[in-house]
Amino acid sequence: MDNSDTQRIAKVLARAGVCSRRDAEKWILAGRVQVNGVTLTTPATLVTDNCRIVVDGYTITAPEEPRLWCYYKPTGYVTTHKDPEGRLTVFEDLSRFNLPRLISIGRLDINSEGLLLLTNDGALSRYAELPSTGWPRRYHVRVFGRIDEEQLISLENGITIDGVHYGKIEVEFGEQRGANTWISMTLYEGKNREIRKVMEYFGLRVNRLIRDSYGPFSLSNLEPGEITEVPRREIIKHFPKA
Repeated sequence: MDNSDTQRIAKVLARAGVCSRRDAEKWILAGRVQVNGVTLTTPATLVTDNCRIVVDGYTITAPEEPRLWCYYKPTGYVTTHKDPEGRLTVFEDLSRFNLPRLISIGRLDINSEGLLLLTNDGALSRYAELPSTGWPRRYHVRVFGRIDEEQLISLENGITIDGVHYGKIEVEFGEQRGANTWISMTLYEGKNREIRKVMEYFGLRVNRLIRDSYGPFSLSNLEPGEITEVPRREIIKHFPKA
């Protein structure tokens, strides 16, 4: 077999938009993936275009051309395909549209809203999420409590909380109404619930969090629940090998 024609099975599943590479590896170890009728036991398996790949009983077809969407995630939805607690998911909301199977680029928690990038291509998702890519995530955040501007400005140097280090966070102060203040925050890593944890550390409670942009992509004029596809030329411009 010519190695130039082979790829790892996890990469193929990600490119087909089935799941991320990390999830593909878990699915393989769980016995959910077959190649040419044989259940896989290792994610190191190499496949070719001629292999018949089946996941959970469904045959995986050749990957489509990479596509990307900007979606305004409303509050009240979790960013997952299936929630064990039975909460509404963004993908249930997206079932209103005629879309292929999609995966999210990063996540927003159930109480957060704003820009969520969605793609049919796992390689695009991986590239956009990598810290080495360096794409900024900009948020519009409303916090309740007494603001210490010097403390928040110091976040540009990063901060360690409960043993977890959060990298550079840029802060700009906006409108203040009573005990509520709007702050613009730009992150370059986006760890789980990063903004909420950092604000709680300073005694501030986040009562609204909107992601305005992710890398070169922004909400623009989208309203909650709306979605728009990114033109192919923009994908080629911002993603290598797209």
